[in-house]
Amino acid sequence: MVMPLEGIRVLDWTVWQTGAVASAMLGDMGAEVIKIEDRVTGDPARGLLRVSGKSADVGHGRALSFEYANVNKKSITVDLKKEKGKEIIYRLAKKSDVFVQNYRYGVAARLGIDYPTLSKYNPKLIYANCSAYGPNGPEREEPAFDYLGMARSGYMVAAAEPGEAPRRVSGGTADHITAVTFAYGIMTALVARERYGIGQEVNASLLGSMMWIHLLNLTATLLVGPGAGEETRTEQSRTKVNNPLWNHYRCSDDKYIALACMQSDRYWATLCKAIGRPELEKDPRFIDAGTRTVNSTELVTIMDAAFVTKPVAYWMTKLREFGDFICCEVKSFADLVDDPQVLANDYIINFDHPVLGKVKQVGSPVQLSKTPSRRMSEAPEFGQHTEEVLMEIGGYSWEEITELKEQKVI
Repeated sequence: MVMPLEGIRVLDWTVWQTGAVASAMLGDMGAEVIKIEDRVTGDPARGLLRVSGKSADVGHGRALSFEYANVNKKSITVDLKKEKGKEIIYRLAKKSDVFVQNYRYGVAARLGIDYPTLSKYNPKLIYANCSAYGPNGPEREEPAFDYLGMARSGYMVAAAEPGEAPRRVSGGTADHITAVTFAYGIMTALVARERYGIGQEVNASLLGSMMWIHLLNLTATLLVGPGAGEETRTEQSRTKVNNPLWNHYRCSDDKYIALACMQSDRYWATLCKAIGRPELEKDPRFIDAGTRTVNSTELVTIMDAAFVTKPVAYWMTKLREFGDFICCEVKSFADLVDDPQVLANDYIINFDHPVLGKVKQVGSPVQLSKTPSRRMSEAPEFGQHTEEVLMEIGGYSWEEITELKEQKVI
């Protein structure tokens, strides 16, 4: 079956997560992705076998952080400090559509593989940069990882309850949100090239991407005034929310149910009946959304006492008996592995890994009806495709490749 990006070739000069995940997303949609790694060290993510003090070795010396971020790719090794190494990139760029990189500002230019240079070899090339804080401004040369992306963008302050210190959210949130926006930028540039015949430079950053996911709070700050965005954070406190029907509650099995009834007056009577407290419907303390906000701490205490009496499955069934009540169980990552809804949409897929055997992997979050995504290959071994790529795309002979090896270019 045809894939949406079939025929698109991506040169992936990235390390760690953000850029690598973005190009893996393109690979899921059918692009041929060629990962360019340092001849000696490779992508440092290959060696990250422990994360936060825990093992990240998924077996056979393969690192979790490299494995998931580099599916559907080929790997070549090149010494870009040597002229013949640069020549390899120039020859590949002539026959490629996209060049992706996430090194600090200025590194590509010093090596002679920046946009002005590569665009001379291929004027229609899409050259995509992912940086910490954007391509302009006084901090454009600063390095950063996921943690700083959250810290610098306001995300850690927004994630904390009022009065708390900024809260760190684990799991590469900034890296992966930025990968999505980065891939969006690349795809937009490819569409523009298709329509107008132009190549161009694409820039995405941790800072810009993480600010974007707080569009509501930032817009409140911009349009209402300083502090308006932060004021919405009072809803972060479970015991003092603006809307107790927009909150989560512990059940008797130590699982939580989340309610998301934005139009709380519409659902108030239903909730009162479901929790066995019909008298609360006409209670003057809770008669409408405004009074429930004023008396939210008292109401949350009542709702806590009700929900903790039964398991979460009971409450899910009970609330839905009364109509289209908007709620769900709060799930852990472990819960998602066998979740029927997750599996039905291929958000988790089965993959026959040639080294690790039959494994589960996270699938694409996007489905296309006529040109669906597909997981075609595992993350590559270090330099696994160097000879293949140089011969088939670069036009090198076997004798030239042998010479490049002897000269320690590849």
